[in-house]
Formats: sequence, structure tokens, C-alpha cells
Amino acid sequence: MLNWANRFNICSFLDNHHYSSGYQTVECLAAAGAVETFTASLTELDPFIESSNDWLFGHLNYDIKNQIAHLRSAHPDHIGFPDLFFFRPETVLQLKENELTIATFKDPQVIYAEILACPQAMDHEPLTLSIQPRMLREEYIDSVRQIQQQILRGDCYELNFCQEFFATGARIDPVSVYEQLTALSPNPFSCFYKLEDTYVLCASPERYLQKKGNTLISQPIKGTFKRDLTNAYSDEILKTALQNSEKDKSENVMVVDLVRNDLSRVCEEGTVRVDELFGIYTFPQVHQMISTISGTLQKNTPFTDILRATFPMGSMTGAPKQRVMELIEKYEKTKRGIYSGAVGYISPGKDFDFNVVIRSILYNAQDQYLSYLVGGGITFYSDPEKEYEECLLKAEAINRVLTAI
Repeated sequence: MLNWANRFNICSFLDNHHYSSGYQTVECLAAAGAVETFTASLTELDPFIESSNDWLFGHLNYDIKNQIAHLRSAHPDHIGFPDLFFFRPETVLQLKENELTIATFKDPQVIYAEILACPQAMDHEPLTLSIQPRMLREEYIDSVRQIQQQILRGDCYELNFCQEFFATGARIDPVSVYEQLTALSPNPFSCFYKLEDTYVLCASPERYLQKKGNTLISQPIKGTFKRDLTNAYSDEILKTALQNSEKDKSENVMVVDLVRNDLSRVCEEGTVRVDELFGIYTFPQVHQMISTISGTLQKNTPFTDILRATFPMGSMTGAPKQRVMELIEKYEKTKRGIYSGAVGYISPGKDFDFNVVIRSILYNAQDQYLSYLVGGGITFYSDPEKEYEECLLKAEAINRVLTAI
């Protein structure tokens, strides 16, 4: 399916890698080709959605915050995704319980035959990628200390602080790299997303927001411990340590409160609730602390009203959201772009599901620029050196792929 979809200039391949959850609806969802596209401002998005009775796939850059909160971003963006993009696909493929459903403007049998005949991605010779940090370790640690002083002054409670690693002159095969990344880290909100010459190769474990019927669901992640894959007993101890970590529970509950507040702006009064607090989930590389918050959406609420209430997601900003977004601009050195934004879909019935773009390789094939960003939630009690090490931990699967291509 992926190799077939990649033949198109625009495609989106969403894969949950067999993770079992009551919130998942399909195992794999792919869209290829564009009958119609949208890349205007937020104010024009609702009419586009309402006029379509079809699937829409696309993305939201972190920087649409500038339209929502009247902020600005002056840092460079070397990848170049538009702030907002949706497309109505020529073909939608749904895989559920080994049954493939094809919705297309073409002959479904022809599509099915093309998928079966599509060659697999070829192995490529090792490439030499010189990965550079946008911010030196000492700079990152010093910035964390400065952020902690902002917290001490009462400017904020928690701030998600990110840094970029990049390579210039990079030539990769995106499908091959994506397959290697998700083989190492097969997470439930993975996606291969292509818009002309720009790519997101994403192994995200986090959901931003889902709408199913009249229910909104958000599942923020705060709390990450490295696994011990060599010793099951030690690995279980690490899992328990994360469950009992007061620092991580403190970060997690702050984001939960932020999400509850966001959802309450568009949900019926009294319906927002925490379905699960401090859930511990195990992924191939790490244990993570995930909470689930839901609410009943007010009737006839437009999609952009939901965005204005909840975006950017609290796990990638901090609290209070407006102030920390200003401070993020002050301390970070790269425009986030699609990183810590969202990729997903809107169904014909106007349900939707979007991930959080983290654990992702971003690639501009035309400019041969490759980038990935990592970060973490900074509180007054954070250890700056450990925060830097956590960044490296979150990038471990990406680094293994990029040094073994």
C-alpha cells in the first residue's frame, strides 16, 4: 500500500501497527492523489470542509498558532510545509482485520492489481549523513536554566522546550527510511506523509485529538523512561519507577488540566472528564505516561472552533499556553513548522483523528535538507542535564536509522 501511494505527488499513509485500543477504528488508512486541495487561512477552512462530503487528509503546522493566538514566528524554516493543508484524495485505502476496502474515482480492481504489482522499496547503499545540532549541549542546558528562572518569576508553570538536529546535502529514499524507522519504533500514530518534495516520516506514539460522533478524545503524553531490553525484570522496575515518578506525574497532571480547560471551551458543561490518569504504556524503545481526557462536543461546533480551543496541543506547549508559546519563540532557534503540529484525516461524516508530529524525520528532497526535533517539558524541578539526555533518548530510534541507512 505504501509503495503504491508513494507514486503520487501527494499522499498520506497512517498506520497504527496493530496496537489494540478501543479508540482505534482501522489498522491502516492511506490516501493518494489529490482531486482538490486547500492551503488558505483558518478562516476559510470550515466552508471547505462543509462543502466536501468526502474524505479529507492533511496537516496542521504548529505555526497556525499565529492565526489562533496572534503570535509571530521569526525563526528559519528549512523544510517548508505550508501552515495548513488538506486534500480530497483520488483513492482511499482502508485496511481492517486483513480486509482491504478501496474507495476511488477509478476502477477499484485496477487499483488493487496495481497495489499487488507494485515493487517493494529497494535496499540502498549506506549514506553518509553528517547530523549537526542547531544548539550545542551547553546552550541547551543554559536555556533550560533560564526557563527555570522564568518559572521561578511566575511567568509559567511548565514549558515544552525543543531543539533541532539537521543534515544538509541529504539524499535518502523516504519510503526505505520510514520502513526502517517504524520497524525499530512501530508506534500507533505513525505516518508517511508526502506533499510534493516535502516528507514527514513519523513514528509518533501520541494522539492530539479525535472526534467520534459527538465525543472528543485527547491523549497527551508526559513522562518517558528508557526501557531495558536486555533484562525483563529490570525493564519492569523501570516501568514501575515511571508510574511512581512524582516529577513525571506533576508534568502529566499539568497537561491534563490544560487539556481539560481546552476541551471545556467547546464541550457541553459538565461532560469533560479524565478517563485515565497516569496510564503507563510500553513501546519498543520507551515506557510512557499517557492520560486520556474526553468530553461531549457542543452541537454544530465548527472544526476551526475546536482548533482554536485546543491547538497547539498542551503536551507540546506547556502552561499557561499563551505565555509559553511566547517563551518558546524566545528560547528555541528553529521554526517548528509541522513538528509538534498534527497529521490526520476528516471522514465524510465529519469525524476526525489527528496525531502529534513527534519522533519524526522531516525531509525536503529538493533542498536535500533533513531535520528532526526533540524536546521535553521543563519545570522548576527539572534537572537540565537529564532533560538533555531525555532528548537524546527520544531521538534514539531516529539516530539508529540515520546512521545505518
